[in-house]
Amino acid sequence: MASPPPLLPTPSHRGSFRSRSYGPLLAQPSLIYLLAITALIVALLFVRGRLAGKVAVITGGASGIGKATAAEFVRNGARVIIADVQDDLGWAVAEELGGRDDDHSAVRYVRCDVTDEAQVAAAVDLAVALHGRLDVMFNNAGITGALSPTPLGSMDMADFDRVMAVNLRGVVAGVKHAARVMVPRRRGSIICTASTTALLGGLAPPAYTASKAAVAGLVRATAGEMARSGVRVNAISPHAVPTPLAITGMAQWFPGTDVEERRRIVEEMNEMVGPALEAEDIARAAMYLASDEAKYVNGHNLVVDGGFTVNKQLNVPAPGRHNLVVDGGFTVNKQLNVPAPGR
Repeated sequence: MASPPPLLPTPSHRGSFRSRSYGPLLAQPSLIYLLAITALIVALLFVRGRLAGKVAVITGGASGIGKATAAEFVRNGARVIIADVQDDLGWAVAEELGGRDDDHSAVRYVRCDVTDEAQVAAAVDLAVALHGRLDVMFNNAGITGALSPTPLGSMDMADFDRVMAVNLRGVVAGVKHAARVMVPRRRGSIICTASTTALLGGLAPPAYTASKAAVAGLVRATAGEMARSGVRVNAISPHAVPTPLAITGMAQWFPGTDVEERRRIVEEMNEMVGPALEAEDIARAAMYLASDEAKYVNGHNLVVDGGFTVNKQLNVPAPGRHNLVVDGGFTVNKQLNVPAPGR
């Protein structure tokens, strides 16, 4: 009885590896079927994406980091509710991402002023009404407040209250109402946008700095309770990203500069040489925290700053000279890599 042809080449089959080795193997219908099914599964996983089937609400989703995150989420299979006060931009982004004005659309826009808790609750309820659940809440809406240099003794408390109402109270409302619908299902991911200003002083005015530090504190304060219900709460702390919000705010520091000049100033605030920090980088960080890949990441502040907050040069003379300076607040303050305001 003749032996079957070898599946691997032997010395006698040199020069005819394809025809005499793989030919009989690939001629087997069962193996071809198995390979085809495997390829189909891999293709489906690739197409479905890392957030396949998940439902997300993104506040501040009409521009900047929120818009980039909405696009990243949709590309990875999520259904997204864009919540913002910029109606024209919000509708345009929803349409750009394939949204339709029907209950089965993967992207919907809803007006949401996060300083009004009822509107935050309504955005969460819309996600549940349309899709049956909420898997991801990205509390991203924020404002800078007044950026023009002002002595502490002249601080505008009305501006402080406005910043806190959006950046902190709005986030608290988002965490609260996400928890309301996630806890009964015992699953979900809540993400809050903080900032490197939560880690270092001297980067922004006190109102903005305090609001973002409070967001980071809120994440730590709520993560333990939520963990006992299977819900994760995390923060992302970006450094300077040239979003429309940041570029517009820079006009207060650098009057007379155009948009491209202000964009360059923001990009040069970063530490890492080479690539510029972009909104899409923060969007990918949010996608990780939203995905099942981060299933055991909770109470974490994911800093995306190219190493800015882990490095500061010593205020000492050149080597060989004396006059060593004692701390005096050194470790809580780092100046931005920008020209002096007004120049």
